[in-house]
Amino acid sequence: MAWNEPGGGNQHDPWSGGGRGGDKKGGGSNGGGGGNGNGGPPDLDEALKKFQDKLSGLLGNGRKRNGGSSGGNGSNGGGNTNAYALPGVIAVVLVAIWAASGFYLIDQSERGVVLRFGKYNDIVGPGLHWNPPIIDDVREVNVTKVRSLSQTKSMLTQDENIVEVQMSVQYQVSNPRDFMLNVRAPEISLENAMDSALRHEVGSADMNDILTSGRELLASNVKSRLQSYLDNYGVGLTLQTINVESTSAPAPVQESFDDVIKAREDRQRTINQALAYENSILPEAQGQAQRVIEEAEGYKESVVAKSQGEANRFTSLLTEYKKAPEIIRERMYLETMSEVLGKTSKVLVDVENGNSLMYLPLDKLAGKSNAEAEDSNGMSRSELDRVSRQASDALSRSNSTDSSNRTSREGRQ
Repeated sequence: MAWNEPGGGNQHDPWSGGGRGGDKKGGGSNGGGGGNGNGGPPDLDEALKKFQDKLSGLLGNGRKRNGGSSGGNGSNGGGNTNAYALPGVIAVVLVAIWAASGFYLIDQSERGVVLRFGKYNDIVGPGLHWNPPIIDDVREVNVTKVRSLSQTKSMLTQDENIVEVQMSVQYQVSNPRDFMLNVRAPEISLENAMDSALRHEVGSADMNDILTSGRELLASNVKSRLQSYLDNYGVGLTLQTINVESTSAPAPVQESFDDVIKAREDRQRTINQALAYENSILPEAQGQAQRVIEEAEGYKESVVAKSQGEANRFTSLLTEYKKAPEIIRERMYLETMSEVLGKTSKVLVDVENGNSLMYLPLDKLAGKSNAEAEDSNGMSRSELDRVSRQASDALSRSNSTDSSNRTSREGRQ
């Protein structure tokens, strides 16, 4: 049977030193049964009771629990002292908690805007900081994050056409104080300012420019105008880039505008082809013109030089002619005949005791071939000998005829 079983005969405590007598002894010594005087573990109920008594003493109720044995002024003074102890402890704990809650950490990409009683006080950088809670309010703002905003709007151009423009903007917070305090909703203000700047620029341009080559200029103008708006509003934002993602005509007339754009592209392609042809032909024509000019200059210089040479030669020849006219005339005659006869295909036969004979072989000149071996006059050596013999025979017959004629005339006389 267990030691603590009700009604059992075994009532021995396993931590006690003996039987019933020991229990009575222990109970007598402890005055009503608390801890074990023989070295056993303490009683949990007794320890809890002692703790409650100490807590009641701190709260000022210890004297009352002891039954009013200590009366008079002494008991009232002790009660007042214990009454102020707990609020002091509570106050110290609350102050410690309040002071500990004032520590905060600012990230590297953020800045902290400190408000003291709702009014701007300071801007703190990255790191660990402390500000008095409740008194100061710290609002963290990310100043390195690139934020984006996009919108698509339909608006009227300068030539009274409707276009649809899709634009996106990237921006950063440049002034945390202005971003947090000057404007209630900076992003909404940016969106409204962006709409205003875009409408102003689109309303100042033609539709063809916006749809084709004027998109880059449109983005640049919108960026400068929008940044001026933001600076005037004091929202603390700085624009990074503005992109005109698309510009298009309204859907009902989109096909017609596509045809117009295609025709414009064909026109530009034809112009480019014409310019390419011009660039290929013009240098060649300029080169030919320059060549003709240089040839003319060369011919001019050669003619002038030749004329100057002839004039100088004539002047020199005149000087020599004045010195010996007969000799110069004979020389000029011989040089002229040599030049003239040297360029003709004829034969001059010198016959003894007779006049010279000029022979012009027309049949040979008409049938002359370049492949035949000819001399400088266009006739071979054998032909020259044959012609010489024929000329000699003809002269002999002519002389004999003349002699007989003279004899007959003399006989008649």
